[in-house]
Amino acid sequence: MEKVNRRIKCLHACLLLVATGGLALVSGCVVQPNGQVGLYLPMVVVAPPVVVASPVVVEPVMVPEAYTWDGVEYVGLVGDQYFYLGAGNVWLLAGPDRLERFHGWERGHPDWRNHATRNDRFRKDAHGHVQPRRDDKRK
Repeated sequence: MEKVNRRIKCLHACLLLVATGGLALVSGCVVQPNGQVGLYLPMVVVAPPVVVASPVVVEPVMVPEAYTWDGVEYVGLVGDQYFYLGAGNVWLLAGPDRLERFHGWERGHPDWRNHATRNDRFRKDAHGHVQPRRDDKRK
């Protein structure tokens, strides 16, 4: 019986040694070359966030060749887009609220294009750059 108790004690000592060694390896304990045991805590390094630059949207230069007064502001048409004369005498794309108001006015003035004013005065685009008339560009 005494032999069995010794074997069990030896087994417990070996398991304790293996468990201690395993914990030392997992916990960050390091045996240095000079024999000292050191504890190195793991460093967590967070990568910087990835910045994705959105492409720059270049709006086409739009200055109407003719415009009309709708009772509230000047409105011009380029292709199928409506523009209004904003602050600083620059042409800006008309939003849904302005379009709704203008189309209401347009129902009472279906021939407005025949009476529109030639745009020689307000030639600035949305960026404030003066744009020549399209018929002047061909010369």
